[in-house]
Amino acid sequence: MVTVKNSGEDEANVTRTKSASDAGNLGGDGKRAEIINYEAQREVGRGSFGSVYLAKAVETGETVAIKKVLQDRRFKNRELQIMRLLAQHPHPYIVMLKHHFISKGSKEGDVYLNLVLDYIPETIHSVVKHYNRMHELVPIFSVKLYMYQLARALAHIHGLGICHRDIKPQNLLVNPARHTLKLCDFGSAKALVPREPNVAYICSRYYRAPELIFGASDYTVAIDVWSYGCVLAELLLGTPIFPGPTAVDQLIEIVRVIGTPTKDEVMVMNPNYQEYKSFPVVRPPSWPAVFKQGTNAEVIDLVSKVLVYNPNKRLKSIEIAGHDFYNELRSPSTKIPAEYNPENLFQFTREELQLNPAMEARLTP
Repeated sequence: MVTVKNSGEDEANVTRTKSASDAGNLGGDGKRAEIINYEAQREVGRGSFGSVYLAKAVETGETVAIKKVLQDRRFKNRELQIMRLLAQHPHPYIVMLKHHFISKGSKEGDVYLNLVLDYIPETIHSVVKHYNRMHELVPIFSVKLYMYQLARALAHIHGLGICHRDIKPQNLLVNPARHTLKLCDFGSAKALVPREPNVAYICSRYYRAPELIFGASDYTVAIDVWSYGCVLAELLLGTPIFPGPTAVDQLIEIVRVIGTPTKDEVMVMNPNYQEYKSFPVVRPPSWPAVFKQGTNAEVIDLVSKVLVYNPNKRLKSIEIAGHDFYNELRSPSTKIPAEYNPENLFQFTREELQLNPAMEARLTP
């Protein structure tokens, strides 16, 4: 039993026992469990899910993040299940679960799940804000490195049948010194099953796919691809591309940029939608006109192929990684500094490649 201090008034007593399952070795290795003590130093994030603390392992000095989530005893924690699955199928651009433990809250009966994760100090959101303060945009090569890694991370989870359902700049951790990115926060993630209904009210509004706005419950991992396109566009613009304060305004912002969806497109997004006749016809500007003059033509082409109404026509995540915009990363003449971790850029997992096996030859330099 140890005390995790969160540098506030309250303290949370927690027990931490390392087990084989924490490391993803679910078969068990017969090793004797050991106790690892964590000392929380400060709260670094808070949301409807709970809190995230910066902490340090007392025995090793390793810095970690601990995500503390109030548990409902009636339900299994989907996030823990997914994080344990990902621990069995690790990926360099996805935050990995190191350990997990249960703690009691100050109220009687409150139980918290604590996920011990990699700690990475910055996010795409903070990187964009940094450049905004300097009245600049994120350099295009940095955009290329970050968004290539995100495409790889999405391809991996999509190959496992997992939809993240909350892709946004705040959930994309980055180490600016190394230009590495890790996808985090699987609190909304779900393994999608065909024809099994899902909630439509999911994903942060600015990054919410139009089929969700139309109330679809039988959607696919293509909603993550739409969110990917929104993040990519935000890096190019320095501000969200579809900043609607409500669901209706969100749809208006989308229509303003890509035009009014056809009836066929609406039926593909949600066959049960009944209000198409109320849509005014809006002709969209050309995609180059959406971005500043001089914006890389290849990245505009990529945006145009993921921000489309028909989910079936959006590029798959592994196809995004193979887009021409990322050819520079694959070029033998491109010298990628070692701190950018280039050794991982072209080592693909089986899960990634199974989305489109024909892509392997194009993806490899």
